[in-house]
Amino acid sequence: MGTNSKESTLQQVRHHLQDFFLDEHYSSEALNIVLDNNEIFCDPLEILPYLQSALLGDQILEVEIDDLTRVYFSRLYDELPPLVAIDEDGEIVYVEPDYNPAEYLKDMDHMTSLPLEPGLGNLSVRHSKKVLFRLFTSSYAVELGTYFREISEVRGIPCLRFSYPVIGRIVRGARAFRAIVPLDFDLAVKVEKKENTEILREDVIDISAQGMAFKITKQHLQLLEEFEDVVIQLEYNKHALVKLTANIRHMSKVRGGRGINYLCGVRFDLETRTIASEIESIVAQVQRAHLKKLSDLSEESGLKLIP
Repeated sequence: MGTNSKESTLQQVRHHLQDFFLDEHYSSEALNIVLDNNEIFCDPLEILPYLQSALLGDQILEVEIDDLTRVYFSRLYDELPPLVAIDEDGEIVYVEPDYNPAEYLKDMDHMTSLPLEPGLGNLSVRHSKKVLFRLFTSSYAVELGTYFREISEVRGIPCLRFSYPVIGRIVRGARAFRAIVPLDFDLAVKVEKKENTEILREDVIDISAQGMAFKITKQHLQLLEEFEDVVIQLEYNKHALVKLTANIRHMSKVRGGRGINYLCGVRFDLETRTIASEIESIVAQVQRAHLKKLSDLSEESGLKLIP
């Protein structure tokens, strides 16, 4: 890279850092080091695998608008092309055109998400100056800076369209590592009140050595309260694994392609080293299953997905 080109890149990075990461201050030498280490990156090709992984992995992303401390949630959405109408013996039939999943992202022009939750974020984002999407890999968090463009629609589903991210940075230690539970990995949680009354059994979304998130129905929302202690039992293929106490840390709404999903996040009370070891073993099993699923998906799609 020529001197002028390198200086131009540094100026571009500094401009985006000022827009999105006011807490980051680098000398020219330090900035060159983090760029060489890919801790901060602006190259669209370096950003692409993160977007593809988030979309194909159906990851729940954190979204920050301007400098507000409120965090919203969303998922990236595929821009499927319109169905193709064909005439079969005088009857019009609509069929799927040829399209590879996440194909539109390769244009590196924009990205599309489902509406934000809580819903108030959809009003705020329309008047925003900048938007930060945060996704999580197995080792670190990735923050991608972008700008809101417009309200859009994909096959009747309302969406939000953003410019292709202009900068990304890697944040290590942002939270405890969470293993994403594959859809075909039957890990469930049974939740009981302290008085041993079972109130629900639901699928686990992700799990770490410290806590987890699981699905919850709208009807069950009123049965649980934030910061309440409950007794939980983890089950795999309906076989009991471990039973322990947990504290409810949050209950959130996240929009999916088929409507609103409700999630409950809990923090484990690891009373003994035995319980902690059992949880760590479950996390390792889930991560192995997730990596296998991601490897299969990478091979099938031909994309370089990031675990």
